[in-house]
Amino acid sequence: MTGNRFRYGQWRGGPDPLAAPYDVREAVDSVGAQVLAGGSLREALRDLLRHGPNDRGGLDELTARARRLRREALRRGNLDGAVTRARALLDQALAAERDELRGRDDDSARFAETVLDNLPRSTARAVEELAGYAWASDEARQAYRQILDGLRDEALGQRFAGMRDAARAVADPAVQERVAELMRDLNALLARHARSEDTTDAFAEFMRRHGEFFPERPRDVDELVDVLARRAAAGERLLRSLTDRQREELSGLLRQSLGDRLAQELAALDATLRGLRPDLPWGRGERARGERSLGYGEATGLLDEIADLDDLLDQLAQEHPGATLDDVDVDAVARTLGRDAADAVGRLRELERELRRQGWVTRDADGLTLSPKALRRLAGTALRRVFADLSAGPRGQHDLRAAGAAGEVSGGSRPWEYGDEQPLDVVRTLTRAVRRAGPTVPVRLAVEDFEVVETERRASAAVALCVDLSYSMISQGRWGPMKQTALALSHLMATRFPQDALQIVGFGRRAAPLTQLELAAVEPDLVQGTNLQHALLLAGRHLRRHPDAEPVVLVVTDGEPTAHLDPTDGEALFHWPSLPETVEATIREVDRLTRYGATLNLFMLGDDPGLRRFVEAVARRSRGRMFTPDPDDLGEYVVSDYLRARHGRR
Repeated sequence: MTGNRFRYGQWRGGPDPLAAPYDVREAVDSVGAQVLAGGSLREALRDLLRHGPNDRGGLDELTARARRLRREALRRGNLDGAVTRARALLDQALAAERDELRGRDDDSARFAETVLDNLPRSTARAVEELAGYAWASDEARQAYRQILDGLRDEALGQRFAGMRDAARAVADPAVQERVAELMRDLNALLARHARSEDTTDAFAEFMRRHGEFFPERPRDVDELVDVLARRAAAGERLLRSLTDRQREELSGLLRQSLGDRLAQELAALDATLRGLRPDLPWGRGERARGERSLGYGEATGLLDEIADLDDLLDQLAQEHPGATLDDVDVDAVARTLGRDAADAVGRLRELERELRRQGWVTRDADGLTLSPKALRRLAGTALRRVFADLSAGPRGQHDLRAAGAAGEVSGGSRPWEYGDEQPLDVVRTLTRAVRRAGPTVPVRLAVEDFEVVETERRASAAVALCVDLSYSMISQGRWGPMKQTALALSHLMATRFPQDALQIVGFGRRAAPLTQLELAAVEPDLVQGTNLQHALLLAGRHLRRHPDAEPVVLVVTDGEPTAHLDPTDGEALFHWPSLPETVEATIREVDRLTRYGATLNLFMLGDDPGLRRFVEAVARRSRGRMFTPDPDDLGEYVVSDYLRARHGRR
């Protein structure tokens, strides 16, 4: 309406209806907190989805609900109801027949009684022998027919949902031919599909002729196979769930109720379906313990429901390689667990998508992992924790003011000298020329007019941080402080001292350089061995790649060296207690670093006497220092020592 005026203000009707149901940054921080506490990176990301944001609506909660429904389903009834019902109907038929024969006084009645008295104890075999029996009692004849007709109706109705009505008239020759035609066409279609032939037109023709039997309206052969295979597998699982005797009874009753021709067609269909869908639980039985006896249709329906729950549990577990939340069938979740559960899966999917869209996580072959952006945030958190504990005075960047070839602009300038490589200060150069020669056009420049920009050149350092990755580090609660320390140091150098070069070296039985991501995701080495010699060897290579930088080596360990590289083949040799050869090989690397002029400081975690003797000897030999911090203070010690050591002593 023309002239209307609207006023807008803050929403006051409760929680913001447009707000996201989760805080992405909070989710990243929760993962980071778990990693800095010593947890596995992939486990932390997995727990985020398993527990859900704010520990609510995660996969674990949905899994618990699915398992509860599965347990309740198994308590719904016994699976042998089809055999029990057949036995009850047979007993009813025999009792009615004996009552009728007892009232007759002729030889044929006595002969019939003899036949009934000599029937096999097996229900299936008794029903088979009575196939040609001339019933004297109409009630007995009807009860006997219910055994086979009822089982046939349930069996065909379970396989083909649209056949439940037609199955009741299968004794009609016209209906028999219709069912036989369906089975022939179906087996022919699936045989072509199994040979990877194009079945598009054949499927369309099949559905035109027999679509009434498939109210699910499958859109192609694959969907048709899915429907049929799951039901066939449920029937097979029912047989596997019975005792050997019950299985024999039910198989015999099914064969008689269907007839030889239809039974053969169904057997061929089952064989084809098993080949097309071998991943279904064809041979797995279940142990249902309910009080009510379930008929054939109810029992197979129950097993089909349990199979759906098993599929859902497998999807929610996210155990297979490359598993994602997109693998979870939201429709199946809504059908089995309810709409609220499907909404919870949707929220988890949205959280994962937002984490990826905003660049916090990436996906590789092993699943989700933190992106460089998230690692920077994680390392920044670690550094803030370390600086929060520092009690020393303010630490400067120890700049060396000079006009050098690299560094940041200081704001000053000076006259150009031969050999200078700094950029020209154009404004001051032109100003000097105008002052010298006057405001003439064009301005004529002389050598004495040139000025160059003055920069700050900072002292650079090459730092090798060697961290022990042996199992004792995590078993003694030192894994988290070690990760936090290394991440904090890498973030400090990247943000405040970008001219410094850091190499993190992890060592167990062997040593290897680690990136920031590899460090965050690294797991403890379960192989015995502490190869400090290899770690110092890699540290020396890193220092020599930066000959103009101040060399600094920091070692964090909780055990004396028990492994070294064999000089002949490079294999790692382990022995505990330490061999003299291991100690000698490690000391040789210490001496090489000392001769190179490196600052070598060792941070000893734990109170192992052998480690203490070794570390003290190395500190004296290299003129370095030994620290014995508590694990919680490790970051403060290492960062403080780095800031001190980068002053340089050469």
